[in-house]
Amino acid sequence: MSRIDEIAQADWDGLMASGNPFSRYAFLSALEACGCVSVNTGWQPRHLTVWQGADLLAVMPLYAKGHSYGEYVFDWAWAEAYERHGLDYYPKLVSAIPFTPVTGPRLGIKPGLSQAEVQRLIDFIAAELDLCIEQQGYSSWHCLFLPAASQQALASQGKLSRLGTQFHWHNRGYGDFGDFLAGLSSRKRKNLQKERARVAAKALTFRFVPGAEVTQAQWHTFALCYRLTYLKRSGHGGYLNQAFFESLALAMPEQLLLLVVEDSSGDMLAGALYFLGEDTLYGRYWGSTVDIDDLHFEACYYQGIDYCIAHGLAHFDAGAQGEHKLARGFEPVATHSNHQIAHGGFRKAIAEFVDEERRQMQVYMLQMRQYLPYKDPD
Repeated sequence: MSRIDEIAQADWDGLMASGNPFSRYAFLSALEACGCVSVNTGWQPRHLTVWQGADLLAVMPLYAKGHSYGEYVFDWAWAEAYERHGLDYYPKLVSAIPFTPVTGPRLGIKPGLSQAEVQRLIDFIAAELDLCIEQQGYSSWHCLFLPAASQQALASQGKLSRLGTQFHWHNRGYGDFGDFLAGLSSRKRKNLQKERARVAAKALTFRFVPGAEVTQAQWHTFALCYRLTYLKRSGHGGYLNQAFFESLALAMPEQLLLLVVEDSSGDMLAGALYFLGEDTLYGRYWGSTVDIDDLHFEACYYQGIDYCIAHGLAHFDAGAQGEHKLARGFEPVATHSNHQIAHGGFRKAIAEFVDEERRQMQVYMLQMRQYLPYKDPD
């Protein structure tokens, strides 16, 4: 399918049913409708569907890519190697949620099928993707940020497996933020308290506004904050636009929270957009019109931790990257992707690379755990 609206929303969500907000039709449709995902942005929808007569059996978000931006599983070196050998790495096929490095379902299968039927369906889809690569000139297919069980199923079919890591916070039944702090070593606890105190001294107000209650003026300011922060950090205005944020607020308001940061006059000067899953809070986008020390940590980490504790959420995924999260209580977790490379020689070389990378990543994750701020157990 060249557009997700070629399938009914109820059909898509019926197969991709999950507490994960990013796999929903509403999220993917908003990306396309608002121009964030298109041929012009290098994300051309090629969503996969499997039918048996009029019966929809499976769906998969799928895009033809002319670059590797917005994926967060980096393969730039692979593309450069192709170029050095006079070969085209692009276009490639990617099964992912654009601009969203969040683990979640990448294949929706009709409920009620037997295990054998599901396996036959997965085998059929894998074979069709291989055929698509061969016949339509794609260099490869990549399935990003999928659950471990799905990654293992694809690996059993010969797809290359890649291991990555992010840093997530886990709720250990804390009663409040002070309870969380009490579990940290004295030095780390004091550092966190100092960071929060420096922000508190600015007399700012932080409040979570449910998606349905966010005003157009607040969306306008948030979109401005988002663009300015992206420009400062990356030299471009970001992948998303105000129309996208407002579209989400209309289509899936129950899973949106906008953290509004205001000064003493009530003027909004920063914001962070959060999403709610079944037991997880996702911190996705943030921005500010001012430069205040530690404001990012407060808006994107500590306010999220506070929210999880207050609402009994088990996990907080605050986004990709960031060893600096370790000192603030976020722990390394594994992320997974699978890759099918058409060129035999490059497939062998990439297979050796991901095997070595996996060993290094496993060591890295163990090393990172040594820097966690929690007290040693008695």
